Amino acid sequence: MSGASGKWGDLGPRLVSAFVMVVVGVVEVWLGGNWFHGLVAVVGGGMIWELTRMMSPNNQKLALPLGILCAVILFVAPLVPQQAMLPILLAPAVVGATQISKDRLIYAAYSSALMLACLGLMLLRDFNGIRLIVWLVLVVIATDVAGYFVGRIVGGPKFWPKVSPKKTWSGTIGGWVAAACVGAAFGGFHLIVISVLTSFSSQMGDAAESAIKRRTGVKDSSNLIPGHGGFLDRFDAMMGAALFVMVVGLVVGLPAGQ
Repeated sequence: MSGASGKWGDLGPRLVSAFVMVVVGVVEVWLGGNWFHGLVAVVGGGMIWELTRMMSPNNQKLALPLGILCAVILFVAPLVPQQAMLPILLAPAVVGATQISKDRLIYAAYSSALMLACLGLMLLRDFNGIRLIVWLVLVVIATDVAGYFVGRIVGGPKFWPKVSPKKTWSGTIGGWVAAACVGAAFGGFHLIVISVLTSFSSQMGDAAESAIKRRTGVKDSSNLIPGHGGFLDRFDAMMGAALFVMVVGLVVGLPAGQ
């Protein structure tokens, strides 16, 4: 009994937190515009705050101002001219990298990816409507939920034990299958393929954050979300998926939203 309790012990808080996040997310996605921009900006700023705390433990005073700066920049980024958008988004990564004592390139690259992914989410909602943002969120959720349950029920070989020791190949493949089902529900073969690749990108987003946590020696990015840890712990997969979808949209285009 104690083994089963330990195996599923975090399920209750995880489900409650997930329910709250889903409700807030649905409302903000539905409203769109500045409401959705504000939500993404808060989450993005929170992730930068957590990243800076993890990677600069000797300079904790840096984290909060940088997180607030990133939140403000993300909120105003869709309003600035296109030629100024990229420099404004990447400026906090440069500032933060100059203030930490080690792993500056890792910090700059990861924080830049977070900022671009957040912008990608906002632009996806602005220009492609509700349908594709809902598709993206469902792909990430399906990947996570299927990976969680299939991995614990089936078990088996680890996917990448040095980076993410809890992830199994069964859970990883289960996530791809679940994402393909979401793609099939929203479109044809083209979207199924994109969904599976997006699922893989979300898993790589999770792996990237896991690698940083292992490098910095922390278990969770923070304790802001019961059962999930911090914003980075919960939205790392979404960031990987959003960044991939933004690239796909720029290179080959996405199916029309509505």
